[in-house]
Amino acid sequence: MSAPLGITMGDPAGIGPEIIAKAVAESGGRAVVIGDVGIMERAVKLLGLSLRVKAVREPGEADFEAGTVEVVPATELPDDLGFGKLDARAGDAAFKYVERAIELALARSISAVVTAPLNKEAMHLGGHGYPGHTEILAELTGTKDYAMMLVAEKLRVIHVSTHVSIKEAVERVAPERELAVIRLARDSMRRIGIEDPRIAVAGLNPHAGENGLFGDEDKERIAPAVEEARGEGMDVSGPWPPDTVFSKAVRGEFDIVVVQYHDQGHIPIKLLGFETGVNVTVGLPFFRTSVDHGTAFDIAGTGKAEHSSIKAALKLARELAEEGSDR
Repeated sequence: MSAPLGITMGDPAGIGPEIIAKAVAESGGRAVVIGDVGIMERAVKLLGLSLRVKAVREPGEADFEAGTVEVVPATELPDDLGFGKLDARAGDAAFKYVERAIELALARSISAVVTAPLNKEAMHLGGHGYPGHTEILAELTGTKDYAMMLVAEKLRVIHVSTHVSIKEAVERVAPERELAVIRLARDSMRRIGIEDPRIAVAGLNPHAGENGLFGDEDKERIAPAVEEARGEGMDVSGPWPPDTVFSKAVRGEFDIVVVQYHDQGHIPIKLLGFETGVNVTVGLPFFRTSVDHGTAFDIAGTGKAEHSSIKAALKLARELAEEGSDR
């Protein structure tokens, strides 16, 4: 039997513990939470769920009894940790959950990692200056070529760059990076059963540069990578005008779109499926999926947080892990 999924709790002052508790209560399954027993007990009590919280030292000790959420403890936080507030203790804890999950995934004690949201500012206050989950995962696994992929019901996108300024995003548009992300797009689609994916590459500038009228980056940095990928036998086209390529993908003309920067990919995904979008880090030694929303400090502790996205992240992680085990 394959190893269970590992779910990191995210920022314990945010909605992560609540949405995890709701998802486990609703669907259960073979998954352990990597986090804090006391915080999980608080979330279960807050929601009035009939879940028992059980600590296990290692995922292999879990028995996945119905009505039980099993936690691999990575912290023991104090009772006075508040809801919805920036706290260095919470930021440090969120980092430690991811760190522990990476250790377990590399040891094959868990089959994939599903992450609840962390708060970047709190994490920085806790002494960990990473832009986000993706960069933590890449550095701690020694991964060079990686990318963020977002998945909604009718659209998939994969990013050339993510948590950087627009100025730096433009600087990162380079033929070698474009080709690396196109390859990651192909590989990620194959992992979900699309053997010969149709890949579109979005342009950087309006109208994909309009033959240099609106910038040379598209023809000088993106187009050469597309041509090289075609030479490798991939079904890839572009650069496409960014204002039309997503509608083509939604209509079924493409399986995935390579996007050039954070908002170019996040805006259409969140427009189509804010509550069900899933974030996937591709290129790692293991599969990682995540909710595509933040810690929602404004509603943390109220029990109102919607858990559709983490359910979708768990479902996709299971599919990826099963597909990967067959290869």
